[in-house]
Amino acid sequence: MGKAADEEILAWSLGKNAIVVTLDADFHTILAVTGASGPSVVRLRIQGLGAQEVVEWVQKVLAGFLRDLERGSLVTVKARKITCHRLPVGSAG
Repeated sequence: MGKAADEEILAWSLGKNAIVVTLDADFHTILAVTGASGPSVVRLRIQGLGAQEVVEWVQKVLAGFLRDLERGSLVTVKARKITCHRLPVGSAG
């Protein structure tokens, strides 16, 4: 799906109950602005990662945030911090 529009990727992921893993901030923005409740997106904000490092970070996120991701969340991964915001953004849920 490398050439698909962000909205297409989000729609496909929502239909497949899949989690988007990306370096791109646009996915978080789209979901926040539209008030969407899914799909979940994990944004890696660490540049230059190799494939194995990406796998390790995704495993850490899944270990710590699986329930949030199953319910719809935006997770941001930085070298020293991982944050999670439940969807829709701004809701009390």
